[in-house]
Order: sequence, then C-alpha cells, then structure tokens
Amino acid sequence: MEAQGQLPSSASRRLALEHSRVLAEQADRHAVTLESILAILRSNRLDDRAARTMVTDVATTALVGLRMVTDEQRSSILEPVVGAFARLRSDLHPLVRFGELDVQFVEPPATGRALPGEVAHAARAIVRSAVLAFVDKGETRRVRIQWDCDGLNLLIGIRDDGRGDLTPHDDSLRPIAEKVSALDGVLAVSATPGWGSSLDIRLPLDPPAEPEPLADSVELTARERDVLRLVASGARNRLVASTLGISENTVKFHVSNLLHKTGTSGRAELAALAH
Repeated sequence: MEAQGQLPSSASRRLALEHSRVLAEQADRHAVTLESILAILRSNRLDDRAARTMVTDVATTALVGLRMVTDEQRSSILEPVVGAFARLRSDLHPLVRFGELDVQFVEPPATGRALPGEVAHAARAIVRSAVLAFVDKGETRRVRIQWDCDGLNLLIGIRDDGRGDLTPHDDSLRPIAEKVSALDGVLAVSATPGWGSSLDIRLPLDPPAEPEPLADSVELTARERDVLRLVASGARNRLVASTLGISENTVKFHVSNLLHKTGTSGRAELAALAH
C-alpha cells in the first residue's frame, strides 16, 4: 500500500491509464453504435420492420461486445494488422451501410508486423473518433482510411472531402491528439480549403527505451555514487556527511564533481537527472 502523501507508483499510474483508456474506447464504441442506430432509423431504404430488425441486431452486437470488454484489456497480446483493420471495418459497418458517409477502406499489407494490443486498440479508437468528428460536422460526404506498417510504426492516414478548414488546434481533434500522445506517436494535420483535410498519424509499435540510470551512464566513483544517492533523496550536506562519516567539505567536493561530470547546474537539477 502506498504511504499517504507519496506519489502513486508507476504500476498504479499504468493501471489508472489503462482503465481510462478502456473507458474512453468503450465511450467511442457506444457513440458509434448510437450513431449507427440513428442512421438506420432515419434511412429511407428500410421499412419499419426491417429497421427494427437491424437496430436489434446492432444493439445485440454492442451488448455482446460490452460483455467481452475484459477480454480487450490485453495490451500484451499481438493482433495481426489485417485482423485489427478488419475489426475497425466491423465497428464502422452499420454507420457506413446506413449513414450518408461514404467510407473507403485501404487495406494494410497482409505481411505487416503484428500490432501490440494497446496500439491496435488506440488505432481503432483514433479512426472512430475521426469519423464521428466528420459526421458531427455534417459537411463531409467521403472519407478515406488507410493503414500501413513500416516495421517500426503503424501509419494511419485519414482524409475527408470537407471544407478543408481543419487545424491541429481544432477541438474535435483533442481526443485523437491525446491518444496519439499517450503512445509517443506523431499527429500531422493538413488541409486545403475546398478540397478537404488529412490526418497523418504515426504510432510506434515498440515502447520507448527506458533511459539509462545516471549512475550507469556516467563514470562515477563508489563514494560519488553514495553521495548522489543521498542528494537525490533530498538530503542536505550535513546529513550526507553524517550518514557517510565524512566532512561537509568532502561532501561539497563530491557534489561539485557530480555537477561537473553530469553537466548539471545545481543540486535540484542533479537530483532530477538522477531520478
């Protein structure tokens, strides 16, 4: 159990982020389901009986998916890129079939590297958020969705035929930007007035490398390591001296050497770098 007043552990933060991600993904899916139901009910191509049957089918599928939500918390499981893309098409199928939005899907290569579950979930959520944003604007009639994989990244391209006034600061892109940022990805937005807007997204397939500990990346003596450990914990010179059985002047000497070796300008920066 974490002590009161301490920051949450990295494991706790990861669990909280995973929980938030699952909730956000479920919200996106339910939004697509509701939009699909509305599109079916408004469709002129279906009579009342057919519409009720189709709505029941969509709702039943959504309920089954909800019951399986725990199975989707599988960030360590790999998904073939083609299979992950097929799940996206399945998510959007009712909206595409009965809505007024023409969606073109460009299949990823079958030889593409398998996607970590977290990346696959985020990629589908990003595309769903973009499609819902286009639907909300009400002026987009055609959307092109493309996935590709370069071995290191999942590359997502989304283009619409709207007014071409989308900017990186558009409120509708905030959920997408947050998902991309959470995976250390890159989001680029381009628009041509009268011709539409494009979203180009790169999601790394591997987590960023952990930074090398300072004590391992800089050549330090055994005593300097001891001093660094205590300085990083917030100890002042007197406490460091009494703990190690040395004089305060010797502590100052070691701290000065540590600042020089690490290129830091003060104890606070040295402690932050050590952490």
